[in-house]
Amino acid sequence: MRKKLSWKKSMKLASKQESGFFAPPPPSLAAVLTRLESLSLAPGFAFQRERALAQALKPYIAGGTGKIVAPLTQELELAGLFLLCDFYPEDGQLTLIEQLRDIITEHIPNEERDWLDPLKHSSMDLLEPVSQSEPGDTMTLQSLGDRATYIVPGGEFAKQFPPDYVVLTRVIRTSDVEAFGDAVWSGGGLLLSRADAKAVLEMCAEWRREMEINSGSFSLGEWREFTKRFGYMLLWAFAQLRLDALVDAVVHIRYRRSDGQPYLYAVALYDHHEQGLFANRLSDMRMLEPEQQDDRTEDGRTGPGLSPAHVWIQRTGEGSVGEVVARLTLTSSQLIVECDSPERLDRIKHELASALGFSLHFRGETLELPIRQLSVAELTSAVPLTVVVSEEEDRMLLNRFLENAYLEWSDQPHLVLGGQTPRHAAAMPSMRGKVGALIDEMAVHDPGFSRMGRSVFDYNCLRAHVGLDEVPE
Repeated sequence: MRKKLSWKKSMKLASKQESGFFAPPPPSLAAVLTRLESLSLAPGFAFQRERALAQALKPYIAGGTGKIVAPLTQELELAGLFLLCDFYPEDGQLTLIEQLRDIITEHIPNEERDWLDPLKHSSMDLLEPVSQSEPGDTMTLQSLGDRATYIVPGGEFAKQFPPDYVVLTRVIRTSDVEAFGDAVWSGGGLLLSRADAKAVLEMCAEWRREMEINSGSFSLGEWREFTKRFGYMLLWAFAQLRLDALVDAVVHIRYRRSDGQPYLYAVALYDHHEQGLFANRLSDMRMLEPEQQDDRTEDGRTGPGLSPAHVWIQRTGEGSVGEVVARLTLTSSQLIVECDSPERLDRIKHELASALGFSLHFRGETLELPIRQLSVAELTSAVPLTVVVSEEEDRMLLNRFLENAYLEWSDQPHLVLGGQTPRHAAAMPSMRGKVGALIDEMAVHDPGFSRMGRSVFDYNCLRAHVGLDEVPE
C-alpha cells in the first residue's frame, strides 16, 4: 500500500511547477532531437505521433483527468522523448531514429549522427544522487531500478534540487560502457521525494507483474527491457501521484454554510412503509441523538392528517456544543439522510442497511458541490481551505437533486400504494387521495425547511406530473 502524503506536501506535487527542472543537453544532441521532432511532425507520421503521445500521457486523457490537473512541462518533454526514442510505429513505418539514420538527401554532421545509437539505447529512469559536487562539476546518479551508475554534468539548475531527492528523467550515455560511464542530460526531468519515487516503483512493479501474468511471458524481468518498452508507465505512476495528491487536498476542503455550520451536501433519499420500526431502530443507534425543538428552523411542521417527522442528528462532539454533521429525517413514507461528506454518508448507509435491511428502498443520492475556481495558493495553503456555500447555491443544488428523485418517483412502484406507481395510482379514484397525501407529506417535510426555512422544490410540478390538481402554496 502506498504511503499517504501529507496534505500540504502532496499539493505541491499536484500543482507546483517546481516539481520539474531543466538541464540543457549538448548542442549536437539538441540538434538531433530537433531533427527527430521535425520528422515526427511530417503528415505521414502525424497519426503515429498522436498515438505515442496519447499513450505516454494516458492518465491525463482518459477519464477527463486533464480537465482537473494538467501535465507539467517536464512531463510533456519526457513524453516527447518517448516518442522520439522508444516508440515503434504501429503501421509498419521505421522508427524516427531509423528514419533519420536513412536520410541521404541532406547532410547531417557526424557529431549529430553519433547520438543516434545512444538515443536508441536510452530509456526513462528514476535516478538518485550518489555524489554531487559544486555547480559546474559532475554529479553521480544511480538507477533505483538496476543500480546502474551515470556521471552527468552539474550546473546552476542543480541548486534547486532539494535534499533527499530522486529525478525521473532520461540521461544519454556517451559511450557503450553499460556498467559505468559518462552521460549527459537529455533536457528536462521531474523531482520526486524518495517516498514518492518508491511509490512510483511499486506501481510500475505491480503493472509489470500484471502484464507478465496476462501474457504468460516473463521477459520484462530486466529493468532496462521494461523501461525501454514501457518507460511511459513511470509517467503514468507520477501522474497518478499528482491526481491522488489533488484529491487528498480537495478532501480537506471544509464546506460551510453562511452561518458557519457544516454544509450537509451529501444527501440520500429512501422510501419505506414502517415508520414505527424505523423510529425504534434509529433511536437505538448510539451515534445519533434526537434533534431538539430549538435546533430546528421550523417547530413541528405538520399539515392536515400528517404526522410530524422524527429527526435525529449526529454531532462532532459531546453535548450541544458539537457541530451537526449529519441529519436523518423520518416521515411516514420516506427517510432523508444529510451528511457533511460522502464518507460519513457511506458509514450511515451501511448502518442503515445493517439495522433495517430490505425495509429501505433507495431512491437516489447526491454528492454535488458548488463549482469553485480555486487558485494554487488556496490549494497549497498551510491550513485547509474553507468554502462558504451561499443559501442560493444550496437551494439550486438541493432543488436539482429533488427534481430528479421525485420525478423518477412517480414511475416507481410504491409499497404504500400497494405496489402501484404513483402515476398509475393517481388515475384510480380509490388511490388518488393516497398519492396526494404522499406528495403533501413530501412538501411539508421538504429538507429546505431545516436549511433555510423554506421549501426548495415546487411540489405542484410533481402533482401535475402524476395527473393531480395543483394546490395553493
